[in-house]
Amino acid sequence: MNIFKISEMVEFAIQIEKNGESFYRESAKKIAHEKTKTLFIELANQEVEHKKIFESFLKKVENYNPPEAFNEDYFMYLRAYADTKIFNKEFSGINKPVEALQFAINMEKDSILYYTESKNFVWDDDKKILDNIIAEERKHFIRLSQLLKEQN
Repeated sequence: MNIFKISEMVEFAIQIEKNGESFYRESAKKIAHEKTKTLFIELANQEVEHKKIFESFLKKVENYNPPEAFNEDYFMYLRAYADTKIFNKEFSGINKPVEALQFAINMEKDSILYYTESKNFVWDDDKKILDNIIAEERKHFIRLSQLLKEQN
């Protein structure tokens, strides 16, 4: 059976950030609503910064073995979550600001959950970094939710 490696978790996190950046940049091009466009460009730039942080994690985790308390089922859960909830999202048909905001809110929620679960597999110093990224993703969630509320 294929075991989930810590480096895969970090690679999934990098992919989440790439997906987020791509979504925000593509949506900013298609959305005419100026406030939404501006927010999406800002969020795309923040996703790039998050990706850089996770890339620096990769150098640290190559030979890391997670605690035995985390069995194969837990790794399988994280892999399945990343595969089904984060990487299988299609956003090419989203053109309306409200749809884009709702999609972005869901994407941010999914990434918060993934990063929260992933904290179990990083060093204590890196947990603080992940906490900061989670806090940023929560800010994204709040800002997107506020903008959605304004548009409804």
